[in-house]
Amino acid sequence: MYFFYFDESGSRDPSVGNDAKPKDHLYVLLAVGMFERQWRPFEVDLSRLKLELAYFLKRDGKGDFQLADCEVKSNWVRIPAERAKRSPFLHGLHPMDLTRLAEAYYEQVIKRKTVIMATVIDKRYLLDYMNHEQLHKKAYELLLERIQHYMREYHARHQALIVMDDTSTQLNRAVAMKHAFFQRAGNQNMVFPSIVEYPFFTRSELSNGVQLADLLAYDVYRAFREEDFEYPYFKRLLPNFYWRRDESELAGLKVWPNASPLVGRAREVGAKQRPRPLRRENR
Repeated sequence: MYFFYFDESGSRDPSVGNDAKPKDHLYVLLAVGMFERQWRPFEVDLSRLKLELAYFLKRDGKGDFQLADCEVKSNWVRIPAERAKRSPFLHGLHPMDLTRLAEAYYEQVIKRKTVIMATVIDKRYLLDYMNHEQLHKKAYELLLERIQHYMREYHARHQALIVMDDTSTQLNRAVAMKHAFFQRAGNQNMVFPSIVEYPFFTRSELSNGVQLADLLAYDVYRAFREEDFEYPYFKRLLPNFYWRRDESELAGLKVWPNASPLVGRAREVGAKQRPRPLRRENR
């Protein structure tokens, strides 16, 4: 079985405001997948480091932190004011230790032979009727398609379990019902035999996998928001994106709607970068 951890970057608000008060025009939903046998060493590596850092903070009188207090979020790592307000654990770390912790997550992308997929929604080209729930469900549907294609191409004998941040009862239910519909009837493009019956919802502070997805989702968001595909944190992820076996297509990156000029930019990224995919063994 493969575990696919989901998280997002950007706002689900489908509106983009106006020239006087522009709003965020992108929304990214990302999945990072790993084989089931990679989960334990992944969890052990990150939890051990968090507990080590928590020990030093306690020794120095900066707080007594349990693992659930040691959540890593992109906003908190990048923005000191957010860190000070939202995360006593991260705020208490020396800058070198904060960098060490964030880097440990990125190292897991390689060590655990992960595969990355992302949906980028350009809200400037959405139809007026779309609300925040529909936007999220569309991003989810497009991401499920990437996962099904990947499992069929690389791991046809395995199934995929979706693990998502437990955000709200209403949104969780909407996603679960959409997921169940796809399981029964598929969508207009395909059926989803490789994907397990329902997504698993968990609190992000309890899941290092969801926290990793959060960090990676921002990197994709940042690259597309600035149209800076040389952004180092984005470029280092490209070898672990889902590429076709013959390397002809960066199949794990989907921009929608098709009217967005970012569709063409994504194709350029695939044509220009085209790194050799890492070999992913089931061990």
